Amino acid sequence: MLAAPLAALSCSPPKADGFLGYCFVANQVSRTVSVVDLYRRFRVIKQIALDSAPSLVLRHPTKTKMFVLTPDSGTVQEIDGANLSVARRVSAGNSAVSMQLSPRGDALWVLYRDPASLVEISLDSLKPARRVRLEGIPTAFALNTPASDRPAFRAVVIGKGNPNLTIASLDGSRVERVINTGGTPSLVLFRYDGQQIIAGCAERYLGIFETATGKTVVRLPLPLAPRNYTTSSDGGQLFVSGDGMDGVVVVFPYTTQIWQTVLAGRAPGAMMSVDNPQGRLMVANPQNGSLTVLDVNDQKLVAVVEVGQEPCQILTTPATNPQQQYILVVDRQSGDLAVIRNYSLNSPTLGSKPWLKSAPLFTMIPVGESPVSAAVLPLA
Repeated sequence: MLAAPLAALSCSPPKADGFLGYCFVANQVSRTVSVVDLYRRFRVIKQIALDSAPSLVLRHPTKTKMFVLTPDSGTVQEIDGANLSVARRVSAGNSAVSMQLSPRGDALWVLYRDPASLVEISLDSLKPARRVRLEGIPTAFALNTPASDRPAFRAVVIGKGNPNLTIASLDGSRVERVINTGGTPSLVLFRYDGQQIIAGCAERYLGIFETATGKTVVRLPLPLAPRNYTTSSDGGQLFVSGDGMDGVVVVFPYTTQIWQTVLAGRAPGAMMSVDNPQGRLMVANPQNGSLTVLDVNDQKLVAVVEVGQEPCQILTTPATNPQQQYILVVDRQSGDLAVIRNYSLNSPTLGSKPWLKSAPLFTMIPVGESPVSAAVLPLA
C-alpha cells in the first residue's frame, strides 16, 4: 500500500522554479513595452510608454539594457534594465525597417527606408557611426560573422519588388556588388561560414550565390513560397516555412541540397531551433494558435502545445538548467505571452501517438495590445 504513493512521487515532475530575469515585450498598438517578471510572479510589473509604435526589441550582449526600434519615427530607444525606463534615444533617419546586433557585440546595425541606408549605432555612445547608402526600398538584411579566416564584415540587403541582392562591405561603408537573383527575394541569410548567400524567392526556390564573386551556385525548387526561416546552432540545417504548404522544408546548406519536407501543423510561421536538452524545432502555427515541436534529428513530432491567438515569435530563457528552462511564445492577436516549461516537452507522460502528444502550458500572461517582439534579460 505504501509502494504506490512512493512510485507516484518518484515520477512527479521537478518543482518549477522561476527564471531570474525579465522578458521585455514590445506592444505595437498600445505603444508600450511590457516588463514581465519571470522569477516569482510571472506577470507584468511595469508598462513603459513609448512615443511611437515599437516593432522589435533586442538585448544588450553584456549589460542590463534593452534596445527597442520604433520604425515610424526611425528611432532606437535604450531601456535601462535597472530602473525600467527609457534612458537614451537616437535616430539616424525618418523611417526604419529593422535592426540587428553586430556579431562583434559593439553596435547595432539599423536598416532605414528613408533615407535608404544601413547605419551603425555604437552601443557605448548610442550615436550613428558608419553608413552605407542603398538604392530602392530596402525590406530586410542579414549580417555575416567575421572570423580569423574570414575577416571581411559584410551585409546583404533585399528590397521591395527588387530581384537584386546588395552586398555591402561594412568595414568599408560601401556597396561591393549587386547580384540578380532572377526572382523576388523574400528572405536572405549568409551561410554559417559566410562563403555563400542564400535567398528565398517568392517564385518558390532558394537561390545560393558565392559571396566573394556573386556567382550563382544553384537554384533549389521549393514546394512553398518562403517566408520564415531558422537554422540549427551549427548552421548545418536550414528550416524554411511559407505560403502554400503545411510543412517545413529542411535544407542542407553545405551540400546545397533539400533533404525533406516535414508536416509541422497548420500553416507554419515563425520558428526557432533549440539545442537543450535535446535538439528541438519549435514551429508557430498562427492560424490555429498552437506550437508544434519537432525533433531536429529525425523531424518526428515531439509535442503540440495550445497557446494564444496568432503566435508570432518564439524565444527561450537561457539553458543554465534545462529542467527549469522556459519557452516563451508571443501571441499577437490575443495579446499575451504563453509560457511553457521545457521539461514538459520531454516528459515521459507524453503518449506515443500523435493525438496523445499534447503538452501543457505553464501559464499565460496578458502583456498588451498587439505584441510583436520580445527579448529576455537575465539578472544574474
